Amino acid sequence: MTIKKYDIIVVGAGHAGTEAAYIAAVMGVSTLLVTMDRDNPGFMSCNPAIGGVGKGQLVKEIDALGGIMARAADEGGIEFKKLNTSKGAAVHSSRAQEDRDLYKKYIQKELEEKTNNLNIKEAEVSGLLKKEGAVAGVNLADGAKIEAGKVILTPGTFLNGMLHIGLKSFQGGRVGEKSSCALAEDLRKLGLDMMRFKTGTCPRLKGDTIDFKQMAVEEGDRQPEPFSLRTDKKLKNRVKCFTTYTNKKTHRIIRDGFSQSPLVTGKIEGTGVRYCPSIEDKLIRFSSIEKHRIVLEPESLKKDLYYPNGVSTSLPEKIQEKFIHSIRGLEKARIVKYGYGIEHDIVSPLELKPTLETKKVNNLYLAGQINGTTGYEEAAAQGLLAGINAAASIRGMEPLILKRHEAYIGVLIDDLVTKGTLEPYRMFTSRAEYRLMIREDNAHTRLIEKARDYGTVDDEFYHKINKIKEGVKKAVRIVKKTVVLEGSPAGRKLKLTKPTAAGKLFKNPRVDSDILIDNIKELRGCSPEIFFPEILKRLKIELKYEGYIKKQTKNIMELSDMEKVKLSDGIDYRKINSLSNEETEKLNKVRPENLARASRISGITPAAIATIMVYLKGRKEK
Repeated sequence: MTIKKYDIIVVGAGHAGTEAAYIAAVMGVSTLLVTMDRDNPGFMSCNPAIGGVGKGQLVKEIDALGGIMARAADEGGIEFKKLNTSKGAAVHSSRAQEDRDLYKKYIQKELEEKTNNLNIKEAEVSGLLKKEGAVAGVNLADGAKIEAGKVILTPGTFLNGMLHIGLKSFQGGRVGEKSSCALAEDLRKLGLDMMRFKTGTCPRLKGDTIDFKQMAVEEGDRQPEPFSLRTDKKLKNRVKCFTTYTNKKTHRIIRDGFSQSPLVTGKIEGTGVRYCPSIEDKLIRFSSIEKHRIVLEPESLKKDLYYPNGVSTSLPEKIQEKFIHSIRGLEKARIVKYGYGIEHDIVSPLELKPTLETKKVNNLYLAGQINGTTGYEEAAAQGLLAGINAAASIRGMEPLILKRHEAYIGVLIDDLVTKGTLEPYRMFTSRAEYRLMIREDNAHTRLIEKARDYGTVDDEFYHKINKIKEGVKKAVRIVKKTVVLEGSPAGRKLKLTKPTAAGKLFKNPRVDSDILIDNIKELRGCSPEIFFPEILKRLKIELKYEGYIKKQTKNIMELSDMEKVKLSDGIDYRKINSLSNEETEKLNKVRPENLARASRISGITPAAIATIMVYLKGRKEK
């Protein structure tokens, strides 16, 4: 039986799948979201938080491009905190503790009630329909077929998923949900390079059995800032997080259980997350450290559950009980749900074009953990871009490929498709060489024109962001032409001895810029009052880092020259003399679109780039 044809089918309703389906539907193409559990779109399967270092930037960019994660995070947020505020603006990153149920409820309401062109179907996808070397839809486990112009796969950890608790193992994508084995086998038959990764989760604890008096309190920000510039309501912190630590006794219990650990015994073969290791990993890799930090994070306003972030584990239930009870404040804690490890298949991201379409099979897009990433934010960013590009292709538009200096999303995708990954990939500010230009605070003004071009934001939001953008420009002009006199109110407060340019004072770290702002009356006229706080925040950063931004802009101009040198897909790098076997192999595998991308491939030297340029010049002359 063949069901009606859709423009796009999205398989999987996690963070990647919901963003992909939502944005494709917003762009006006008929979209079907297929999920094995109709009640779980938007479910937060691991820690109850959105954002973090490098991740907060992704969430803001998702909002700027029209996605829903930021709005859901504001709606479900119960404690908000800006990280790295003691450092420069380039690394300021927002994070929020979330009520799992409120977050999921917002996502589902947006998809089911507020989005046209979108249907949701509960079913299991067992394989892909193929036609003339391209994907043409999906096969369902019940024998039905659904045709589509494009298919976006976002299976998360469900692709051939295997759960581990101690030496017990069983198939599943999450506890209580079965894995997708038939689809994994179908992808292998397509000749895609598959890998095996591992992740894990922490046990959940009943709040009224925890002694919080023995722990340090972690407060949220006094004035929480929203992720989304669509959020008009005032946010407030409704919960607190608490900190405790493991100890020598904890470590002894865990080490005594190593013989029953699937990770230590080698039963788990997949590669785990380097930057978010399990507690077993920590004791092996950092054996000299006597204690490890644990943050007790509330999961919900109504359900009295806490997530002990820092003790992800796949040890047996009895050992989990024992080591949890050895931790200060958790002596009587009741485990409601035990931690477990998950192994799952991924497709090497080197199999992907920058659009996230597979190179070997047309019309098939991959997003989220199937591409080797970890984290809600990384998954959502990929889902958004896959959805935009699949819909753009349906509508005959050029693809959206964000560059590294344009967005963290551009860094994420470029890293994946150019360098690949041998372990679960996680975003950090340190991965972005142009992080001073792609900050959290300017995400919306950076990307709003691209959102407008692809029809992912409405007129009201577009005009709102443009008012902020124009307000910042006007404010900068006002400050630059202002001279602060030594006898003026600001001059006296700053103890000036001579007239000084306001722009120079803004750059001085010892000067309180708020004094300047309060005394430059013209600034109040640069925008409607509602946008003024956002404009002032940007003004301070733009003026303070103006010199550094100019230097980075010059570097970007030089890089753009290399991006203009296109590399055709038909180049056989084996025929270019002087390239090493390693360079030839990597270039033929990645098939970079231009010289700049080729230069970022791991193992490709500047000498190799020069050799390719000589080869291209010779071909052009012929």
